[in-house]
Amino acid sequence: MNKTDICTIAAKFVEASEYNYVSEKIAITPRAAGLKMFEAPICGVGLATDHYFNELKKSTAIGEHFLLPQQWLPEAKSVISFFFPLSRKVKITNNKDKVWPSDEWLHARIEGEVFIHKFIMYMQSILQNAGYKSIAPSLDDRFWSKFAFNSATEHPKSSFTSNWSERHVAFICGLGTFGLSKGLITLKGMAGRFTSMITDLELTSDIRNYQGTYEYCTLCGACAAKCPAGAISLIKGKDHIACCEFLSKTAEKYAPRYGCGKCQTGVPCESKIPLSRK
Repeated sequence: MNKTDICTIAAKFVEASEYNYVSEKIAITPRAAGLKMFEAPICGVGLATDHYFNELKKSTAIGEHFLLPQQWLPEAKSVISFFFPLSRKVKITNNKDKVWPSDEWLHARIEGEVFIHKFIMYMQSILQNAGYKSIAPSLDDRFWSKFAFNSATEHPKSSFTSNWSERHVAFICGLGTFGLSKGLITLKGMAGRFTSMITDLELTSDIRNYQGTYEYCTLCGACAAKCPAGAISLIKGKDHIACCEFLSKTAEKYAPRYGCGKCQTGVPCESKIPLSRK
């Protein structure tokens, strides 16, 4: 089994899985019924021993709480990162209102997460049937993530972080670089979702066609102009607290769903790498 096999299997799952389509039963509005949330993913492979993973343990990156591939799976040889671009309909509809997310975006955020979980479980079964071990950190009991500081919870000194970052892992696996909004710009743009898995299957790592962490970002400021929370600035970067507070407002308005995504749609990096940085 090689990377091509894995990407082919992933693409077929996207087209065939019922979880990638919004059923009439759960659709928020009639127009959302039958919505296809994601297109075929792009895949990136990194070596489990890549020194960049150790860099993420530094306080200037994520921190000591970031777990290395070998800490998740001692036999780890490869890390596979997947980026699922959102469908054209999801992106177009979310660009219509300047403040609130579209029904389609809300589905892709919540039902989309269910799909991502189903996908990674399916890929794990494929590897297992082929005789390989794998771990999906985001589904592992050891995984944790935090938003704002909360001294009453575990990891009280941590905020807006986790012990496995899908975006940072995607960067290491060659899928893209960060943008001003802190999303990752890939060959298929920024509007989409990431997931990853660690395996003892030995794969050839992809070459990172970039040097800098923000190499694909043009600093055009489009995402800052579109942010309804005013959480993105060309000077100060991203204010995670302001972003989180606005997401809380969407959770109140659209419970049990929430979302925003304005910084990812209707911007030059929505579906591609901005031309001036290719």
